Amino acid sequence: MTTYPGIEELKAQAKRLRQAINDRGTVLTHSVALEMVARQHGARDWNTLAALAAKPNAAPKTPLFIGAHIRGRYLNQPFTGEILSLSALAGGLQRITIHFDEAVDVVTFESFSAFRRRVSAQIDADGVSPRKTSNGMPHLVLDL
Repeated sequence: MTTYPGIEELKAQAKRLRQAINDRGTVLTHSVALEMVARQHGARDWNTLAALAAKPNAAPKTPLFIGAHIRGRYLNQPFTGEILSLSALAGGLQRITIHFDEAVDVVTFESFSAFRRRVSAQIDADGVSPRKTSNGMPHLVLDL
C-alpha cells in the first residue's frame, strides 16, 4: 500500500517548490506547483493526490518527503541525510535520492575506500531496498 504525506505537508512541498522556482526567475503558480507535487508522488493530478492523501491510515510511519532529514544504513554503513527526490513506482515501491550529511565509505576493504555523498535507490513501504548485496543485506534501510 502506497502511503502519502498529509494534505498540509503536500501543500507545503508545493509552496517550497514554487518559491525555489520563482527565486530562479521563472514564474510558477501555486496550482502548477500542486500539479508538479502530485506527479512527483505518482498521481495524475492534484485532486487525485489530495484524495489519496486524505484516506484513513494513509500516513506513513515517518513521513517521507522532499527536504526531510532521515537516517538509516546504506551498504550497511550508518548515515544521516536529506531527501532530494522521491517518486512513486509500480508495485508499491518508491524511488528516493538522498544527500548524505557526511560521505559514506561504501567499500569494506581496509586498503581501499570509495566515498559517496548522494545515492538513489528503490525502497518499499518499510523503507527497505529490494536490491541486496552479495551477502543478502539490503542496499538501503531507512529508520522509519
